[in-house]
Amino acid sequence: MTTAEAIGISVAAPAYNEAANIAAAVTEWRDYLERNPAVGAFEIVVCDDGSTDATRAILDALPCPELVVVGLDRNRGAGAAIAEAIAHTRLDWVVLLDSDGQFPIANLDGFIERIAAGDGVALSGARIRKADGLAYRWGSAASGAVSNLLHRTRYRDFNSVFKVVHGPLFRSLPLESTGMNCSTEITARVTELGHTWVELPIEHRERGGGSRGWRFWRGARDRALVVAYLGYHHWLVRRGVLRASSAGTEVKR
Repeated sequence: MTTAEAIGISVAAPAYNEAANIAAAVTEWRDYLERNPAVGAFEIVVCDDGSTDATRAILDALPCPELVVVGLDRNRGAGAAIAEAIAHTRLDWVVLLDSDGQFPIANLDGFIERIAAGDGVALSGARIRKADGLAYRWGSAASGAVSNLLHRTRYRDFNSVFKVVHGPLFRSLPLESTGMNCSTEITARVTELGHTWVELPIEHRERGGGSRGWRFWRGARDRALVVAYLGYHHWLVRRGVLRASSAGTEVKR
C-alpha cells in the first residue's frame, strides 16, 4: 500500500490485574503497528478495569506515545472495560484484543488485506486451535452453536474476542454485557444490524501469565443467560415487537 492508502488502526483492549502480561502485550502491538507498511496512524487504547496489582503503574510507565490509558474506578467487568476502550478510539478501524497475550496481533495481516479489498465492515477471527482447557472449549462450542441457531448464522467462532470493525460502527454499538460475554454480544449486535461478519482463521495461544479473572461455573451461567437474552432480543426484532437499533446502520464502505 502507498502512504495515502494506509489504514488508520486503533487497538482497544481491557486489562484487569494483567501486570504479568501487559508490558509485553503493548510492546508487541506497538512494534507490529510501527513496522507494518499497510498501517498509517495508529493508537493503542487500554482500559484498566480497576486493577489491584501494578497494571496501571506499568501502563503509565511504558514508552509508547500512541498509548492511551483510561481507567474505571473499580472492577466492573471485561465488557464494561471493552466498551470504555472502544468509546475512546478515534481511527477508522478498531481492533479488539485482550491483554493476556492469547491473540497475536500478527493475525491482522490477513484482515488488512480484506479491509483494503473492501470486503466488509466487520471481520472476526476464528480460532483454528483453541488454547483453552477442555471445559472452556466445550462451553464456547456449545454457546456458539446455540447463538448460531438463534441468530440464523453459521459462524465458526461466534465468541471470538479478536475482531476488526469499522470504527463508526463499533463505537455506535449499544453494548450491555459486563463480563467476558461482550465478544458474543458484539457478534450478535452487528448481525442484528444486518451486517455479515467476515471470518478469517487466526492463531490462539496460551496466556502469557497470570490467571483468568472469572470462575468457570459462574462464567458458564452468565454466558448461558447472555446467549438467551441476545437470542430472545433478536427474535423480538424479527417479529417486529422491538425496533432494531439504528446505531451503525448508516455505516457504509
